[in-house]
Parts: sequence; structure tokens; C-alpha cells
Amino acid sequence: MAFGHWIDERASAAVLEQALDRGINLVDTADVYGTGMDNGEIAQLGESENILGNLLQGRRHDILLATKLHNRMGAGINDQGQSRYHIYRALENSLKRLRTDYIDLYQVHRFDESTPLEETLETLTDLVKAGKIRYIGCSNYAAWQLAKAHGVSALHGLRRFETVQPEYSLITRDIERELIPYTQSEQVGVIVYSPLGRGILSGKYRPGEAPPSDSRLAAGEQRLQLLLNQRHALGMVEGIRPLAAARGWSLPQFALNWVLSRPGITSAILGASKPEHITETLAYAGERLTEVELQEIDRLALELQQ
Repeated sequence: MAFGHWIDERASAAVLEQALDRGINLVDTADVYGTGMDNGEIAQLGESENILGNLLQGRRHDILLATKLHNRMGAGINDQGQSRYHIYRALENSLKRLRTDYIDLYQVHRFDESTPLEETLETLTDLVKAGKIRYIGCSNYAAWQLAKAHGVSALHGLRRFETVQPEYSLITRDIERELIPYTQSEQVGVIVYSPLGRGILSGKYRPGEAPPSDSRLAAGEQRLQLLLNQRHALGMVEGIRPLAAARGWSLPQFALNWVLSRPGITSAILGASKPEHITETLAYAGERLTEVELQEIDRLALELQQ
């Protein structure tokens, strides 16, 4: 999401090169990502896909490419959502921006209350059969929404959502109640975003101090501010400091490894905006936390909620 949104193509190239060199092979984007997300300029939506389309030439088959649809991409009444009309149009536009003839994982960005799931899933199934999509997934779905979609797919013989993309971190753990048990039962991949708590778990934000000038908080990201306003957020940062120090890890390294150590998690998306974010955070990505460490974090989380 940083590509074209917070950083330009040159800076994006440096981040992508570092990621591919370190063995990352899943690149996730969305048609809506770009500066237009902030200023409302429709012409500036899709910048992330445009940048990736340029940078992945000659390397397309080295990665799994994932993108998403749903959000408004034009002024017309049908320029959003998951109707058959919009899915066909959104996919063709994404393929053009990404300069590819297929998408490995095509995801609906959120639940669409206005379109029957039968229509959405039938359209996506047709596109899989046409070779334009390999797999389909969903993002920001509750457990009941994913279960309903799977029921529709089973009833009508349609492709099912093979992955779900929720927010998950040490300070955002709602999916543990219902979504993770369901995905484990049904063997659905879980590709989480914001594993560093929108940057809070990097330790860059401290009570009573102004945020770094180049941070997302300084840029006015509202969802980050709302998360910071929750008392447990900064409390968790301070709570994991000694645990990270005991391993000789930085806070981002510890926060990412906690996510990857949790049951049911398939992958975690790093919204990196600098090459060093990739280098540092992945330094110990192959290791996992011990059961004792996981229990200590659960105890800390319970204390912070009281």
C-alpha cells in the first residue's frame, strides 16, 4: 500500500528489490491504493498497481501476485462493489496497470452487502475458468461472512475463497475468537496485514512526544490514531521490550515473529516504505517464539485489558 501512496516509484523499486532478494515471493496490492486514497482524486487511484506493473517486468513469474477490488474507482454508480459488471471492469483495469495477463490471487476487499454472493462468486469462477485468475480470496471478512460464502460455493459448485486477509497483531487480536478457528477447520489461508500494529509496535510512538515527522501518524492516518488511543496499545509496546531484549531482537522483529508463531497464520504482509524495514524485520523471520514467551504475552494482554 505504500507504493504510490507514501513513496514514489524510485523508492518503491528499492523496497521491492530488497524484498525479492530476501526471498519474499508474495506481493499484495489493491486497485484503490494510491494518493487518491487521501485526496479523493480518482485519477490518482491505482498508482500502486501501475508502479508494480513497471517494476515486475521480467520478474512476474518470480512471485505470487495478489490484488483486490471493491472500492470506488470512478464516478459512475457501477464503479464500485462486486457486481458482475464491476468485477469484469475492475479486473481488466488491474491487468492493464499490472501489465500482466493473469492474477495469482484475486481478493474482494470487504464484504459487499449490496450484491448477492452468488453473483460475485459465479463471476469470479468464470474468470478462473478463463485463466485470468488462479485463486480467489477475501479481505476484512468476519467468520460468518466467510462461512456464508463457502456455503454458497458448495451449494452452487463455485470456486471458494481460499484465503482471507484480516488485520492482526499483538494489539489487534479479534480474529482469534471466531475467524482463526474457522479457517483452521476449513483449511483457509490467513494472510494478515499490519503485523506491526500500523507501526506502533516498532516503538516509534511514545506518550507525550511528537511523532516522527516522516511517520504515518504525522501524516494524519486516522485508523492509526484510533488504535493509539486504546490504552493497551502503548502498554503492549512497553511490555514486550524486555522480551525482545532478552533475545537480542528489535521490537519489529519480535512483533512479526509473534504473528508468525501463532497457530493458523499463513503469511504476514509488511507494508514497508524503506529497504531497511525489510532487512531489519526479516532478520529472524525463520525463528519462532517459545510457548513460555507466548504465554507471557497472553498474560500481559489480559492485564492490559483490565
